[in-house]
Amino acid sequence: MNGRQPIRRVRFGGFGGGGGSLPNDVIALLIIVFVTFSAQFFRATAGILTLFRLTPEVWRYGFLWQLATYPFVGSGSPDLWLVIELFILYLFARDVFFDLGRKTFWRLLIVVGAGAGVVAVAIALLQRLLTGGLPPAFAVLLQGQTTLLTILVAAFATLNRRATIYLFFVLPIEARWFLPLELLFAFLGFLSSHDLAGFLGLCAAVGLTYFWLGPRHLKLLPRQLWLRLQEQWMRWRLARMRRRRGLRLVSPDDERKNDQDLPN
Repeated sequence: MNGRQPIRRVRFGGFGGGGGSLPNDVIALLIIVFVTFSAQFFRATAGILTLFRLTPEVWRYGFLWQLATYPFVGSGSPDLWLVIELFILYLFARDVFFDLGRKTFWRLLIVVGAGAGVVAVAIALLQRLLTGGLPPAFAVLLQGQTTLLTILVAAFATLNRRATIYLFFVLPIEARWFLPLELLFAFLGFLSSHDLAGFLGLCAAVGLTYFWLGPRHLKLLPRQLWLRLQEQWMRWRLARMRRRRGLRLVSPDDERKNDQDLPN
């Protein structure tokens, strides 16, 4: 499967086609999500899972590992929706894994998931600073397989912009439109939950994924910005030195002019 073909027609039931092997990494991912999802309904394991979800303990007690673990801890209610989520997770994860390879696949999930978690925590701390307390819902939109789905759908849409997916099994839509659709679904979730931290965390997950896998010029943007900042910093320092010490900066053109004026 070449995920970077300019046009590829895709149908629900396996984006890469009906056949082919299922990567062990994708199997492991599905098992982790299902096992952790099931464990939350048992008294003996529910408290342990809390240590790995994204909670205010990140800044209260320094539970920084939650930033990396929360996407892999399944959440939600025990109903048919979980089966649908795991099925969609399988479809997108399989193609993204084949496109990126094992190393980049896991790095994408962990790094982008952590980045989204950092954004959510920063927003929650800002809300706490402005209002004096945390909102009732903290990052509920961001927990568990929701973040994994957001990252993988964004990755598939970025790598396979012209691929056609049948949304809701009937509506054909190009994969690139899944990026704004994800933001729309996240906003609808915000309207019902008022979870600003979770909403902006999901937006960050979409943006970071597109930034990572998108056009090459996006990856060069941070370096260009950094070089411009360095240039402005040096200009400011030179201007400050000139004001303090009464120095006059001489440009190369001025030096050449002075050399021409000197007698032979």
